[in-house]
Amino acid sequence: MADGSSDDFFRNLPSFSDFEDVADARNYHPLPDGWVLVLADIVDSTGAIEAGRYKAVNMAGASVISGVLNATGRHDLPYAFGGDGAMVAVPPSLAGAARSGLSAVQRWSLEELGFVMRGAVVPVAAIRDAGQEVLVARYAASDLVSYAMFAGGGAAWAERRMKAGLETNPMAPPGTRPELVGLSCRWNPISARNGEIVSIIAVPAEGASEEAFRALIADVVALAASQTRGGRPLDVEGLELGISRASLDMEARAAVPPGRRWRRKLFIALQYVLMRVLTLFGLTLGRFDPRRYRDDIVANSDFRKFDDGLKMTLDLEPQRIEAIEARLEEARLAGLCHFGLHRQASALMTCVVPTPLARDHVHFIDGAAGGYALAASRLKSAMRPGATAA
Repeated sequence: MADGSSDDFFRNLPSFSDFEDVADARNYHPLPDGWVLVLADIVDSTGAIEAGRYKAVNMAGASVISGVLNATGRHDLPYAFGGDGAMVAVPPSLAGAARSGLSAVQRWSLEELGFVMRGAVVPVAAIRDAGQEVLVARYAASDLVSYAMFAGGGAAWAERRMKAGLETNPMAPPGTRPELVGLSCRWNPISARNGEIVSIIAVPAEGASEEAFRALIADVVALAASQTRGGRPLDVEGLELGISRASLDMEARAAVPPGRRWRRKLFIALQYVLMRVLTLFGLTLGRFDPRRYRDDIVANSDFRKFDDGLKMTLDLEPQRIEAIEARLEEARLAGLCHFGLHRQASALMTCVVPTPLARDHVHFIDGAAGGYALAASRLKSAMRPGATAA
């Protein structure tokens, strides 16, 4: 690996391609000193979900990644999508641009989606001074796309500081817009084919053995991997193009300011019709092959990760969900972990596709009726004094 202080730290990390190795400590490396964590989430995302706005919540969460990466001009930085928020790790040379990008996303989230977005930029040095660590691994989801996995407790510590108001990033002035090129949601919800879509979050309990927690994660991942398609919610046959008035409006709001949106909506609608025609008749358009594009969506999808805890949105049969829940409950009773699960009938996909001609587009998967946000809410409830189950 190249010099760890390099701006190309993540690009130069050795990757692993078997997700069952996500618990292997040998895959993780310390984030270089001088880097910062840029993170944000939606205040009262649970209320927005109850109001039926989870697609907008996911769009806001993905906008953090899109806005920060575009502001820095680097799309090979380590990041993690969390449903109602996200985190990006940024080298010191790009910290100022990343902070400005986050400020603009916070303003856009408020003015265009009506969400108050918390934001923070936390130096890795401050995290280490507090006795925490930020370790990063590079998981190759496909030959085209790699996702970052985070361990060490530092990212979770930074998130707690942000939510407590101890670390804040100022919102940009009114009217400021982030660059959100490629942020879109042009696919219908993905129905469960094995039984149910389940969003799972499992985090280590305070004082838990790292080795025992890694063994737990390996067990849970193995249980999920034995399901058809490894529990992956997506397959090519299950992908259905779909665009609603709400998703059309959200994508237009991400792309252009007021006054130009009717043109953008027309352009999006024309792209949508063209894609349907090409798909229906099995045609290609220049270098664009819709079948290959759909294959890449499935291969590149981000449906499982490690972000100071295991997070997965899976399509599983009920018996397998019960087996996973039983294993997690056994670990909870042993003082090893806390966990939260949320079941729903379908999953949502939010996409960052700067150009469909490049094959490294990324697709974030979450449950369509609460997903990670409600799983996290149940985890928090289970951690309260006197709670007995997640």
